[in-house]
Amino acid sequence: MRNLPDLLNEIRSLEEALHRPEIRRSRTAVEALLAEGFVEFGASGRAYRRAEIIDLLVQENDGEDAGELLTYDYALSSISSDAVLLTYRTRRTRGDGSERHVLRSSIWKLSDLGWKMLFHQGTVMTDPSI
Repeated sequence: MRNLPDLLNEIRSLEEALHRPEIRRSRTAVEALLAEGFVEFGASGRAYRRAEIIDLLVQENDGEDAGELLTYDYALSSISSDAVLLTYRTRRTRGDGSERHVLRSSIWKLSDLGWKMLFHQGTVMTDPSI
């Protein structure tokens, strides 16, 4: 496995691609990023499987106030010779000024087709100062 600082840039770029509306609305793009067997434990408290999350993402529309997303505090840890854990935080600021802070973690696994997200979890923070 490459050194973690270089790999962090690559994995972060893949993760952030999933934040962009043009990627989220493209079934082909999302399918290319999510591994077979993908599971998400959402900040909403729901669990999602790969097919379900892809269907939800491609149906998102511009009419919703998605707000501005800030991502920060990225860290990458090796968990095996072909898998890494990415952790980071997000702050979404909506048009009305409200904010939602979330701790995020993703497991990325290296396959013959490149890095694929195998797992993602978002946990809403009640105290973002921690």
